Amino acid sequence: MKVTAIETIRLEEFPNLLWVRVETNEGLVGLGETFYGATSAEAHVHGIIAPYLLGKDPLRIEQHQAHLIGYVGFTGASAEQRGRSAVDIALWDLWGKATNQPIHQLLGGAVRDDIRVYNTCAGYRYVRSQPVQGTANFGLGGDQGPYEDLDGFLNRADDVAHSLLEMGIDAMKIWPFDFAAEASSGQTISAADLKKSLEPFEKIRAAVGDKMAVMAELHSMWNRPSAVKIARALEDIDPLWVEDPVFMDHLGSLGEVARSTRSPIAVGETRGGKADFRYLLELDALSVIIADLTWCGGLTEGRKIAAMADAWHVPVAFHDCTGPVALAASTHLALHTRNCFIQEMVRAFYYGWYGELVTALPPVENGRITVPNAPGLGLELLPDITKRPDCSVRRSVL
Repeated sequence: MKVTAIETIRLEEFPNLLWVRVETNEGLVGLGETFYGATSAEAHVHGIIAPYLLGKDPLRIEQHQAHLIGYVGFTGASAEQRGRSAVDIALWDLWGKATNQPIHQLLGGAVRDDIRVYNTCAGYRYVRSQPVQGTANFGLGGDQGPYEDLDGFLNRADDVAHSLLEMGIDAMKIWPFDFAAEASSGQTISAADLKKSLEPFEKIRAAVGDKMAVMAELHSMWNRPSAVKIARALEDIDPLWVEDPVFMDHLGSLGEVARSTRSPIAVGETRGGKADFRYLLELDALSVIIADLTWCGGLTEGRKIAAMADAWHVPVAFHDCTGPVALAASTHLALHTRNCFIQEMVRAFYYGWYGELVTALPPVENGRITVPNAPGLGLELLPDITKRPDCSVRRSVL
């Protein structure tokens, strides 16, 4: 078997998403995905990866890993890492199809049949139409269905908690601090802003007590003193974790934050490659490692990151606030990974636009997720995707 073409697909409606399809001379096609800066990742796929991978055996995945980045861009969630991640996931999907096995079996088998999920409380249009991160891309003001959870947690966090528990989901992540971070460029938070930002957490605890696990997302928007102040203020809420508390340009600050508060600190979704995560683990202070398979190097790198975290006795959780292929790949790895205890999902995405793009989704029932019963990832892009007028397709061929 050899790779005969690499195709990238983008939609104007979802400008942050990039899909990659790796085609072979035996008719098998592997599907991958990445998110954010889609055009820059696409350029890397065709400019660096395609000239290397075309004509080669797609099943020699480990051999290809060292060649999917190039000379630069091998740390952080760079365009090179994002392109590499999408292609790597596609190669694993190909391998599953070639052997008629799900990816979790190829990884060494599942250690569980399903895994607990938590809901990231985004709405249907969160980070959809703009490539920027921040409150301007919250997608507020629309009402596309029952799960406008971002507006919900800002104004009715208690109702959102009740709604999730009715579905069997007993963990939720919210980010009411972002407005205050933007007001001061993350340099300070006033007593009034801190009090206002804590209100959603207090509403959840007052409404459902400890039946709901709550995470606080800080989006890497704060300096160290402010992050410590916020994490300490959250201690009485007893969060499951506080995520990405500081600017991610000086990772050593994370250890100082973690040692300054009783709130567990979780970090990692914007990092790329196992060396980045080795540094995080060597801080010997973090409570959870977060990895995004579409940013960190794909399934190949993600399984190494999880194994390395296991050696430090640190649990991992895989990120999904991106796309349906990312969720499927993450769920396969989560079912295989012993030190993974929870998988992220966004119910507004899952029950909203994810189904407009793919043939199947990882089944979710009573707060737990598993994988489709099919080889590889277990899903494909819907066949009419490339016929849409807003679709852009680019191909590199042997």
